[in-house]
Amino acid sequence: MDDDALYSIGELARRTGLTVKTIRFYSDRGIVAPTDRSPAGYRLYDVDAVARLDLVRTLRELGLDLPTVRKVVDRELSLPGVAAAHAEALAVQIRVLRLRRAVLMAVAERGSTPEEMELMHRLAQLSEDERRRLTGDFLDAVFGGLDAAPAFAGVMRSMTPELPDSPEGEQVRAWVELAEMSLDPSFRAAMRRTVEDQAAEQARGGVTGPHRDVAVAVRDQAGPALAAGIDPASPRADPIVAAFTAHYARLLGRPDDAELRRRLVTRLESVNDPRRERYLRLLAVVNGWPAPESLAPVFDWSVRALRVRTRR
Repeated sequence: MDDDALYSIGELARRTGLTVKTIRFYSDRGIVAPTDRSPAGYRLYDVDAVARLDLVRTLRELGLDLPTVRKVVDRELSLPGVAAAHAEALAVQIRVLRLRRAVLMAVAERGSTPEEMELMHRLAQLSEDERRRLTGDFLDAVFGGLDAAPAFAGVMRSMTPELPDSPEGEQVRAWVELAEMSLDPSFRAAMRRTVEDQAAEQARGGVTGPHRDVAVAVRDQAGPALAAGIDPASPRADPIVAAFTAHYARLLGRPDDAELRRRLVTRLESVNDPRRERYLRLLAVVNGWPAPESLAPVFDWSVRALRVRTRR
C-alpha cells in the first residue's frame, strides 16, 4: 500500500470491506475525516484512514457507542481504559442474559404458568443481600428458637446456598427452585419437625452418652446390608435392625419395644422426605459441590425392615 496515495470513498470501501454509505456516515461525523478533495470535490483519504476505519469497525463490533469510538480514535480516551470499562459492562449484561435464559429454560421445562414465571423471574433477579435474607428467613424458620440451636450451626452453614457472581444457567435454575422450596410453608414445617425431633433426641443423648443422630446410625447399619442384597424381611436382617433400634432406645431412654420401633419408622419417614433430598441436590448445584448420595434406598430398606418386625 502506497503511504502517499489518496483513495476515493469507493476505493476505501474496497480496501476496508465497509460500505460507501458507512464510510460517508463516519466521515460526516468527523470520525474519519477526508485528507483532501479531488478537483471535482470528491473526498479523498490517505492510508491512515484505512487503519482508523479498521479500528472504528473493531470498536463498533465490540459494542462501543459512536461518541466513545470517536474519543478513542482521537486519543482523548485510552483504549485500555475504555476496554476495561466496556468489559465490565458486558459482564453485567452477560449475567442478566444468563438469568433470563435460565428462567426461560425453567419455564419451558416445567410448563409454568404466567404467575410462576413471574415468581421465578423475581427470584432470579434478587441481589446477593436479598438472597441472604431469604435464606436466613428459611433457616430461622427451621432452626430458630431451639435450645439445641448452637449445635446446629454447622448444619445451617451446610444448608446455605451461595450463588456465584457469574453463575451458570444450571445454577440459576437450581437457585430459583431452591428459593421456591424455601418459601413453601409446608416444606418449612416438615423440615422444622425433623429438626425438632433431632434436637429432642440430642438433648436426651446428652444425658445417656455421646450423641449420634439416629438417622446416621441407621445409615451406617443398613447401608452395608442394602449393598449386600440382604432382604429386609429375612432373618439375616434381624441383628442389623436390633443394632439401630438399640441405639434409638438408648438415645430416648426407653425400652426397645414395638412402640419405639413405630416411633422410629415415623422418624425415618420424616428424614426420608423427598423434598429434603431435592433441596440438598439443588444446594449442591448452586454451590458447585458434588451431588450428594441418595439415602432414600437405605431409609426405605430400614422402614420396611422395621414394619415387618413391628407386625410380628
